[in-house]
Amino acid sequence: MGTTPLDDAEYINLRSFKRDGTPVDTPVWCAPLDGRLVIFTLRESYKVKRVQRNPKVQVAECDIRGGLRGPWLDATCRAIENDPAFESRAYAALTRKYGWKMRVGNVFSTLSGRIRRRLVMEIMLASS
Repeated sequence: MGTTPLDDAEYINLRSFKRDGTPVDTPVWCAPLDGRLVIFTLRESYKVKRVQRNPKVQVAECDIRGGLRGPWLDATCRAIENDPAFESRAYAALTRKYGWKMRVGNVFSTLSGRIRRRLVMEIMLASS
Protein backbone atom coordinates (compact mmCIF):
# COMPACT_ATOMS: atom_id res chain seq x y z
CA MET A 1 0.00 0.00 0.00
CA GLY A 2 1.77 3.10 -1.26
CA THR A 3 1.08 6.69 -0.50
CA THR A 4 0.52 9.60 -2.82
CA PRO A 5 1.78 13.18 -2.45
CA LEU A 6 -1.86 14.27 -2.08
CA ASP A 7 -2.89 11.95 0.77
CA ASP A 8 -3.01 14.80 3.30
CA ALA A 9 -4.50 17.47 1.01
CA GLU A 10 -7.83 18.75 2.30
CA TYR A 11 -8.96 19.46 -1.28
CA ILE A 12 -7.64 18.49 -4.66
CA ASN A 13 -8.47 20.02 -7.99
CA LEU A 14 -9.59 17.33 -10.43
CA ARG A 15 -8.94 18.49 -13.98
CA SER A 16 -10.90 16.53 -16.55
CA PHE A 17 -11.24 17.38 -20.21
CA LYS A 18 -14.15 18.18 -22.51
CA ARG A 19 -14.41 16.58 -25.95
CA ASP A 20 -12.59 19.55 -27.49
CA GLY A 21 -9.73 19.27 -24.97
CA THR A 22 -10.79 22.22 -22.81
CA PRO A 23 -9.85 21.53 -19.17
CA VAL A 24 -12.48 21.69 -16.44
CA ASP A 25 -11.21 22.02 -12.86
CA THR A 26 -13.31 20.82 -9.94
CA PRO A 27 -12.22 21.02 -6.29
CA VAL A 28 -13.11 17.78 -4.47
CA TRP A 29 -12.42 15.93 -1.25
CA CYS A 30 -10.16 12.91 -1.56
CA ALA A 31 -8.86 10.16 0.68
CA PRO A 32 -6.00 7.69 0.23
CA LEU A 33 -6.93 4.05 -0.28
CA ASP A 34 -4.56 1.29 -1.40
CA GLY A 35 -2.02 3.72 -2.85
CA ARG A 36 -4.64 5.61 -4.81
CA LEU A 37 -7.06 8.43 -4.11
CA VAL A 38 -10.82 8.06 -3.89
CA ILE A 39 -13.45 10.75 -4.34
CA PHE A 40 -17.21 10.74 -4.55
CA THR A 41 -19.62 12.67 -6.72
CA LEU A 42 -23.11 12.42 -8.12
CA ARG A 43 -23.46 9.70 -10.74
CA GLU A 44 -24.92 12.12 -13.29
CA SER A 45 -22.27 14.82 -12.89
CA TYR A 46 -20.42 16.05 -15.93
CA LYS A 47 -17.06 15.09 -14.45
CA VAL A 48 -18.19 11.45 -14.51
CA LYS A 49 -19.15 11.76 -18.17
CA ARG A 50 -15.85 13.46 -19.03
CA VAL A 51 -13.80 10.82 -17.19
CA GLN A 52 -15.72 7.95 -18.78
CA ARG A 53 -14.92 9.44 -22.18
CA ASN A 54 -11.28 10.26 -21.31
CA PRO A 55 -9.77 8.75 -18.13
CA LYS A 56 -6.63 10.91 -18.34
CA VAL A 57 -6.87 13.66 -15.73
CA GLN A 58 -4.62 15.96 -13.75
CA VAL A 59 -4.80 16.61 -10.02
CA ALA A 60 -3.27 19.24 -7.76
CA GLU A 61 -3.65 20.30 -4.15
CA CYS A 62 -5.99 23.29 -3.87
CA ASP A 63 -8.13 25.32 -1.49
CA ILE A 64 -11.92 25.10 -1.21
CA ARG A 65 -12.35 27.41 -4.21
CA GLY A 66 -9.87 25.55 -6.40
CA GLY A 67 -6.91 27.91 -5.93
CA LEU A 68 -3.79 25.84 -6.57
CA ARG A 69 -1.45 25.00 -3.71
CA GLY A 70 0.79 22.62 -5.60
CA PRO A 71 1.80 21.37 -9.04
CA TRP A 72 -0.43 19.51 -11.46
CA LEU A 73 0.17 15.75 -11.49
CA ASP A 74 -0.85 13.44 -14.34
CA ALA A 75 -3.26 10.67 -13.37
CA THR A 76 -6.02 8.41 -14.57
CA CYS A 77 -9.48 8.29 -13.09
CA ARG A 78 -12.30 5.79 -13.29
CA ALA A 79 -15.74 5.34 -11.85
CA ILE A 80 -16.16 2.35 -9.56
CA GLU A 81 -19.50 0.71 -10.17
CA ASN A 82 -21.00 -2.52 -8.92
CA ASP A 83 -18.34 -3.07 -6.26
CA PRO A 84 -20.08 -2.54 -2.92
CA ALA A 85 -17.07 -3.73 -0.90
CA PHE A 86 -14.75 -1.17 -2.51
CA GLU A 87 -17.37 1.58 -2.22
CA SER A 88 -17.77 0.82 1.48
CA ARG A 89 -14.00 0.99 2.02
CA ALA A 90 -13.81 4.25 0.04
CA TYR A 91 -16.56 5.91 2.11
CA ALA A 92 -14.88 4.65 5.29
CA ALA A 93 -11.58 6.22 4.16
CA LEU A 94 -13.33 9.51 3.39
CA THR A 95 -15.11 9.44 6.76
CA ARG A 96 -11.82 8.75 8.58
CA LYS A 97 -10.22 11.73 6.87
CA TYR A 98 -13.09 14.24 7.02
CA GLY A 99 -14.84 13.05 10.19
CA TRP A 100 -17.81 15.15 11.24
CA LYS A 101 -17.88 17.04 7.90
CA MET A 102 -18.44 13.79 6.01
CA ARG A 103 -21.02 12.59 8.53
CA VAL A 104 -23.00 15.84 8.33
CA GLY A 105 -22.84 15.69 4.53
CA ASN A 106 -24.15 12.12 4.65
CA VAL A 107 -27.13 13.20 6.77
CA PHE A 108 -28.10 15.93 4.32
CA SER A 109 -27.46 13.66 1.33
CA THR A 110 -29.72 11.03 2.90
CA LEU A 111 -32.48 13.54 3.62
CA SER A 112 -32.35 14.91 0.07
CA GLY A 113 -32.12 11.48 -1.56
CA ARG A 114 -28.78 12.33 -3.17
CA ILE A 115 -26.94 9.60 -1.25
CA ARG A 116 -28.42 6.96 -3.57
CA ARG A 117 -27.00 8.85 -6.58
CA ARG A 118 -23.42 8.99 -5.31
CA LEU A 119 -20.59 7.31 -7.13
CA VAL A 120 -17.04 6.55 -6.03
CA MET A 121 -14.19 7.40 -8.37
CA GLU A 122 -10.62 6.18 -8.09
CA ILE A 123 -7.60 8.28 -9.09
CA MET A 124 -4.24 6.67 -9.82
CA LEU A 125 -1.27 9.01 -10.18
CA ALA A 126 0.92 8.35 -13.20
CA SER A 127 3.98 7.87 -10.98
CA SER A 128 2.19 5.27 -8.79
